[in-house]
Amino acid sequence: MAMKNETWLTEFILTGLPHQTEWQILLFILFLGIYLITIVGNLGLITLIRNDSNFHILMYFFLGNLAFVDAWLSSIVTPKMLVNFLTMSKIPFSECMIQFFSFVISAITECFLLAAMAYDRYVAICKPLIYPVIMTNRLCSQLLVLSFVGGFLHALIHESFLFRLTFCNSNIIHHFYCDVLPLFKISCTDPSLNYLLVFIFSGSIQVFSIVTILLSYTFVLFTILKKKSEKSGVSKAFSTCGAHLFSVSLYYAPLLFMYVHPASSEANDQDMIFSLFYTVIMPVLNPFIYSLRNKQVINSLRMELKTHT
Repeated sequence: MAMKNETWLTEFILTGLPHQTEWQILLFILFLGIYLITIVGNLGLITLIRNDSNFHILMYFFLGNLAFVDAWLSSIVTPKMLVNFLTMSKIPFSECMIQFFSFVISAITECFLLAAMAYDRYVAICKPLIYPVIMTNRLCSQLLVLSFVGGFLHALIHESFLFRLTFCNSNIIHHFYCDVLPLFKISCTDPSLNYLLVFIFSGSIQVFSIVTILLSYTFVLFTILKKKSEKSGVSKAFSTCGAHLFSVSLYYAPLLFMYVHPASSEANDQDMIFSLFYTVIMPVLNPFIYSLRNKQVINSLRMELKTHT
């Protein structure tokens, strides 16, 4: 019986974002600034929603949880990426699995939350008279719990099947965090089953959430167009829904590009750029997208600043 002399790897090296050596300090400062703004912006929005009784309604209930997930998602990815700008970032196998598990929970939970927010706006605008009957506190709590449970189960499935893979040749992950596709590329075990599971489960969740969002806002659009006489209501509805649709478009576009474009040797850098967008850029943009066009949030923020100055 032929014996293979294989060394099983227990530590990986993250290559990080592709960049020129002379840019590393500048990029470190840039992304550190983005990370600090992300944390302050999202936690500030959560604090504002919690302290102002005017925001104790279901729309802001979902928005507060979205802000929490954004802060969590950024905190999973960005600190390790910052370290990688200054030194070669090694990550133990166990820490890599924890980072991947946490990333999947937050990313999938955000998909479900965006769908829940779209459904909430559909009921509020298309069925305003029975909105309190449909969108009860119990239903919203159930939607929130299901979003997190769905993210947890999705992460558990992929994490479990990652342990069937072995890594014995290369320990270099061409990415700035432990993501599933770069791990497949350096596996010594055939990852075909894992690819199939990613396609089935991730594809199904994306299709479900995108269809829910598109159907919800299609009905919202038709309802708004029927109420042209109510200019103030139409303007407010367009503002709220427009912010949500803009956020959804920015979040899902990179995901679709990552999983739809054909695999190639040049795909690594593209995947990192797409990943950077929805793990680092979107979490910092969301508080501004949902706040800057919302006069109620801006006025509340001004009042909070006045009371603390």
